[in-house]
Amino acid sequence: MAHFVIIGAGECGARAAFALRDKGFDGDITLVGSEPHAPYERPPLSKAGLAGTVDPKFIAARETYEAGTIRLLTGVTATGLDAAAHTVALSDSSRLAYDRLLLATGASARAFPNAPSESSYIRTLRTHHDAVTLRAVLQPGKRLAVIGGGFIGLEVAATARQLGADVILVEGLERVLKRGVPEDIAHLVAERHRAEGVDLRCGVSIETLTEQNGKAVIRLCNDETIEADLALVGIGARPNIELAEVAGLAIDNGIAVDDRLRTSAPDIFAAGDCCSFPLALYGGRRVRLESWRNAQEQGTLAAANMLGADEPVSAVPWFWSDQYEMTLQITGLADGAARHLRRDLGEGAFILFHLDAEGRLLAASGIGPGNAVARDIRLAEMLIAARAHPDPAALTATNVKLKSLLAA
Repeated sequence: MAHFVIIGAGECGARAAFALRDKGFDGDITLVGSEPHAPYERPPLSKAGLAGTVDPKFIAARETYEAGTIRLLTGVTATGLDAAAHTVALSDSSRLAYDRLLLATGASARAFPNAPSESSYIRTLRTHHDAVTLRAVLQPGKRLAVIGGGFIGLEVAATARQLGADVILVEGLERVLKRGVPEDIAHLVAERHRAEGVDLRCGVSIETLTEQNGKAVIRLCNDETIEADLALVGIGARPNIELAEVAGLAIDNGIAVDDRLRTSAPDIFAAGDCCSFPLALYGGRRVRLESWRNAQEQGTLAAANMLGADEPVSAVPWFWSDQYEMTLQITGLADGAARHLRRDLGEGAFILFHLDAEGRLLAASGIGPGNAVARDIRLAEMLIAARAHPDPAALTATNVKLKSLLAA
């Protein structure tokens, strides 16, 4: 009986395990995770997960894995991979033989250069344990310093302010959300944070990050010193490629896979945050996506291809962020856009459409209260998937439904 092993018990790995069963695989499945918990959702960690719930938001109960005869190993790390022998070594000194292997090892938060690595006052946010540690300072009378104005840093800043903590956020670039978010939307986000009392500093470089006398101490390049009860470092993530490197797999901004999520070694697949892949929708450009939906979709796709389906990656990238009452959604990749058009939806909500020089829709970015932009972003996603060249005037006209453009 075939044995499929999945290394990485996060969103991607868990979805792959269940998808294998849903698609009729009746062999053995082993899902290996380094954390003590069963697989859980990571997006809440910077939002509701910081508000005080004891347990993570589990993807499924342990009983569900048992019912699906999925062997779930938690608190165990894969330490070695022999691609030729088809075996994986684990931290408990055991060894798993596999017929096919999925690497869903995810990504890890980047540490701040030369900062103390084991400090109680300098933290990153990637796990439930990290969120529990952060909760202690998210209360009135405490001061949180956030380093980095990306999604994680801004979401934590919003949650901290809603819980009453003072927040100072330092971003080295000239604005927040510099990577992948249009300036109009980033400006709105920044002003919303300032209105909530966040001390937002952009274009500011940090010289050192240390701890002293029970505080995090940030020394800026202008000689200003910032002290905080805790500093959250949110400067991006790096793909977890160590196991793949040990096995000699091809690496290219993550574990390099083809459009079927196959690695350079026979019978080994990779999916989710840890891998880069060619995206035909954008001319075969190799990308690596760190998003909840991508992890879900690639987990399911990897399961199908491990069973011989031979299906290519075809999903349009999609990202979202919740901050205060605002939801930001982005679909597609705007790199290479030559024209940007705005569609106002009312109540402060709007969408920016990004078109290339030939008028093809490459991406759409929207922001507004609650679900104000969700429906139109979904329709834009469908237009992008269809490689549509919509009428620019219709994109900006609020009396023209995007659904009609899709039908056309």
